[in-house]
Amino acid sequence: MEQNLFSGLIGSKTRIKLLVRFFLNPDTRSYLRQLAKEFNVSTNSIREELNHLTDSKFLKSEKNGRNVFYSANAEHPLFPELRSMVNKVMGVDQVIDGIVNRLGDVESAYLIDDYAEGRDTGIVDLVLVGNIDQYHLNDLSRKTERYIKRKIRPLVLSREEYQEMLPKLKSRSKLLIWEKP
Repeated sequence: MEQNLFSGLIGSKTRIKLLVRFFLNPDTRSYLRQLAKEFNVSTNSIREELNHLTDSKFLKSEKNGRNVFYSANAEHPLFPELRSMVNKVMGVDQVIDGIVNRLGDVESAYLIDDYAEGRDTGIVDLVLVGNIDQYHLNDLSRKTERYIKRKIRPLVLSREEYQEMLPKLKSRSKLLIWEKP
């Protein structure tokens, strides 16, 4: 995971992963053991960073049974800037600029699965809804992949196909990243 923008500012790799996890998709909620398992680090390491981010009000916490769930604090004054920085680190801004804005008749674009959950697996699963030239999409995807150093797997659907597939997509993590004005 290449995160030069943050690694120059933040010394803790765990803190960087937490910021990416929560600020890429602010609706994401996670708890301590889940994060420790996902990041393959000790619960103490995660707890320390969660406490730091919660104390500084970047994250909010909510107890539910035996678990404490953490999420991004959208009311923090720096929330928009942090979200923008995470999008740059993850290459989402380049996907939007390089692909979505140049394809013609795109109605909406969604990140699905891992990236929609804030996990950087190196593969960006993208659902594009609209009338899109597949050849042009492949060319733009390859160029954008080289720039963001991640693989892009686009799925192009017409509005009707998207409506048919919506029940299947509801069970998967999905994040709207662009919508036609």
